[in-house]
Amino acid sequence: MHAEIYTDGIDEVTIGGSIVRVDLFSLSPTERDANNAPKKVFRQRLIFSAESFANSVEVMQTALQGLVDAGVVQRNQPRAPGAAPQAAVRVERAPSVSDSSRSQNVSTNFR
Repeated sequence: MHAEIYTDGIDEVTIGGSIVRVDLFSLSPTERDANNAPKKVFRQRLIFSAESFANSVEVMQTALQGLVDAGVVQRNQPRAPGAAPQAAVRVERAPSVSDSSRSQNVSTNFR
């Protein structure tokens, strides 16, 4: 059996030379910040060569497009120059759609 890791997201990406480090976090079930939101807790670090990171981003972009095509996430509008950075997508609950109405080019992972 292979170990599986759950993550709530990526907290930081650090690039040093030809090495890329990606820090994964989970939201704490007990610790809260000043706004009473769950605190981010470091869970695991992924370490890639620059080439393997670039390949991984391409795979994730393909998966993201599958999620967009399936209606699971919706892309945000491009931000104005000089505006603060924001997430590239937002997750929304998609209405139930039967498998027959979805594109047959979408992976079964997104049905």
